Amino acid sequence: MHISLQQAQQQQLLNYLDLLQKWNKAFNLSGIREETLMVSRHLLDSLTLHSFIADMSKEKGNKRLRVIDVGTGPGLPGIPLAICFPGVDFVLLDSNGKKTRFVFQAKVALQLTNVSVENCRVEHYQRQAQIDIVLSRAFSSLAEMATKTAHLQSPNSAEPLYWLAMKGVYPEAEITQLPATVAVERVLRVQVPGDTGERHIVEMINRQAGPDSVLKNA
Repeated sequence: MHISLQQAQQQQLLNYLDLLQKWNKAFNLSGIREETLMVSRHLLDSLTLHSFIADMSKEKGNKRLRVIDVGTGPGLPGIPLAICFPGVDFVLLDSNGKKTRFVFQAKVALQLTNVSVENCRVEHYQRQAQIDIVLSRAFSSLAEMATKTAHLQSPNSAEPLYWLAMKGVYPEAEITQLPATVAVERVLRVQVPGDTGERHIVEMINRQAGPDSVLKNA
């Protein structure tokens, strides 16, 4: 995957999987229980976003990137990415209290100071600062993702809001249903080592500032 990590980061990723396995036995956080499958379908699948975050972080220069993972579940892809990018701030949000309790425990155990955890529905979340990127692994359709998170765009910011949606097969029908103000920058097919399933990353941008711009055109 052409990702270079320090040994301490690699260990953090493995420690995260250990925590997930232990909690999964009691709280059913994931339907995947076999460790080998967890590596490919959880860890490596999450890291398919690595190059996107790296590129956007470089574009920001000295400004700290702020990312929100909507419908994070047990912290995917947010926690693996937060381990890889300690200089990026991550908000991990989910309405399921059982899952956010695990995410908080993982944040503490892994000493992830760049992570904050929110237990609420995304439409009720009020940003504390400008959000740069919205991530979604299995949250909703592309159109619903855009409309439910449009309020995260700061009305006074010149910076656009980006969306990164993780999908399986190429989401052709979903793309045709996007609001007019949402532009698809690219759709990249990615390969997850150890998994033969089809994967795509959809990168979208809201070019019209203001939280109402997407909603009015939905």
